[in-house]
Amino acid sequence: MDFWQGFTIVTCVHLLAAASPGPDFALVTRQSLLYGRRAGILTSLGISLGLSIHILYSTAGLAAVVVHSTRGMALIKLAGGAYLVYLGITGLRAKPRRGIETSTASTQENASPYRQIASGFLCNALNPKAPIYFLSLFTVVLSADMPLLTLVVYGGWIMLLQMFWFTSMALFFTNAAIRCRVFIIGHWIDRAFGAAMLLLGLRVLHSCF
Repeated sequence: MDFWQGFTIVTCVHLLAAASPGPDFALVTRQSLLYGRRAGILTSLGISLGLSIHILYSTAGLAAVVVHSTRGMALIKLAGGAYLVYLGITGLRAKPRRGIETSTASTQENASPYRQIASGFLCNALNPKAPIYFLSLFTVVLSADMPLLTLVVYGGWIMLLQMFWFTSMALFFTNAAIRCRVFIIGHWIDRAFGAAMLLLGLRVLHSCF
């Protein structure tokens, strides 16, 4: 498989994967709607950086080991499930907000850029489905004689695609008209997000036993 053929496959497959609903999608939507454009973009950056973990072990050939190791997959599922449960409980405890300007200012003061990036990073890095996805993707496009530079380009491009998609989501959901309409029910969005993450996390944890 030549470079451009592999590049095209990676682009098409990963855009479809990024657009599919999941924890990353839900987290960026929530952060953007409730806390504004800055939070949505920083969360998107964290999610994109989280991909580096999966890209590194996949290109190193460790994905196959992880996927076929019962203990390895169990550890990944436990960590990922626990983080989803944490997100779920946090969301379920959300309270009504006083006003969009007050809430935005309060959020920017209390949530540092590091925390916003870290939330996205952990959400992606601890996704228990990621090893299987990246094993499948890289099995198609990788070969034993593929140059290191090609691997670096593919990996960097995947991260840029991820950043592009979720940043576009953040920009869309922080449109003033859209955000104002959903803000008054923001705590219900938080709670719905929390319920979804909690159920998903419990399902992941249950699969470990």
